[in-house]
Amino acid sequence: MKPRTWRATTPILIVAVMATVVWLNAGDLNPPPGPISPTMKTLSQIEPRIAINATNTPGDADSLFKITQPGSYYVTGNVLGPPSKNGIYIAASDVTLDLNGFVLQGFAGSLDGIKLDVVHRVRIKNGTVRSWGGDAIDATGLSNNATNVNVERIRSLGAVRIGANSIVTHCNIAGGLDVGDDSTISDCTISNNFSGDGITVGVGCTVANSTSIGNSGDGIVTGDGCLITGCTVRSNGGDGVRTALACTVSDCSAQQNSGDGISTSTYGTITGSTASENGGVGIIAGGGTLVANSSAGGNTVAGISVAQGSIAACTAWFNGGAGIITGNGCTVSNCASAANTGDGIQIAGNCLVVHNTSDNNGFDAASGAGIHATSSDNHIEGNNCTRNDVGIRVVASGNFIARNTCSGNTTFNWDIAANNKILVVNGVNAGAFTGNAGGVSPGSTDPNANYSY
Repeated sequence: MKPRTWRATTPILIVAVMATVVWLNAGDLNPPPGPISPTMKTLSQIEPRIAINATNTPGDADSLFKITQPGSYYVTGNVLGPPSKNGIYIAASDVTLDLNGFVLQGFAGSLDGIKLDVVHRVRIKNGTVRSWGGDAIDATGLSNNATNVNVERIRSLGAVRIGANSIVTHCNIAGGLDVGDDSTISDCTISNNFSGDGITVGVGCTVANSTSIGNSGDGIVTGDGCLITGCTVRSNGGDGVRTALACTVSDCSAQQNSGDGISTSTYGTITGSTASENGGVGIIAGGGTLVANSSAGGNTVAGISVAQGSIAACTAWFNGGAGIITGNGCTVSNCASAANTGDGIQIAGNCLVVHNTSDNNGFDAASGAGIHATSSDNHIEGNNCTRNDVGIRVVASGNFIARNTCSGNTTFNWDIAANNKILVVNGVNAGAFTGNAGGVSPGSTDPNANYSY
């Protein structure tokens, strides 16, 4: 048999190893000689910053305080601005200014709250700027603008104006926001600019998830090539959104503006947006524009108007004029137009109008049609027009009209000028039936026939 003495020696070895480990990890119990000093770093060591005061940032004849060197600066309390001076003047690039939650307040006769020279890479954050005689923040010089300016979490009573390549985020500005080219505005509320537009941006800008309300001019105005997404514009004295060419407006709401709801120039795109109760046209677009998955209701002049382009999967309801209006060479597809004062869908020439529904239009006009073609060379197919004054009205020659259905229109189901390509059949009613078969032919075997039913 094998000896079994190892069982007794094993615990002794384990205890010895543990004791050795504990002894090796133990520190010196005797403190070092001399006085005890703190080992933690100070706040100035962790985040070196410079306080705004008369010693660090002395002012001049035009400013209460003036920053002349790059660095990180902070306000230590509320600042009251004197007459005829700016509050804080930034005359150096590469500056961060933290208002630290305090208020920078001016009085009658004061200048701008925060004034920037022609500087770059400036960050202004965390506080309130109000009641200055000029702007809350002004970064617009006579010869050039301050660029690469970030404005974050600022509340202002007064306008904010900055240059190109800038970012404005999480701000609440009463008095208007003006930003230069290639900039981004996000999560902001701009309101009550009683002397102009709410948000104005240059070319190549993005305005996202922001609100512009109660301004005397337009809600949002852009240069070329901008993106406006997730925004709300309401109760502005001009248009809700007004863009230059090649802009995209997506998932926006324009309501109760005195002018048009959403207005874009040429080569634009409007998707997923709503325009209601505006004083002009709900959605109006220039040539080469796509309007898709959008709705326009209760607008004074018309619902949706496109000079040349495509309107797809849209709704126009209860507008003061026509529901949908197009110029030449447009496509209108899969749309619903109902209860508009004028025509449901009104087209010029060279258009394709397919698979739309038009119901109860012209109820308050002399004679409104479900679909109204005012010129030639249109292709009108597969639409359903019901309860309008006239179902389909075509006043010019040379149009192709096929596979449409009209029923219950007050004056005529069809009002078609001479020399158009059309066959209309009065549909035949079938008797009642159940099961897998029944009914009769609707009245024609021609695949291009239109039907009254």
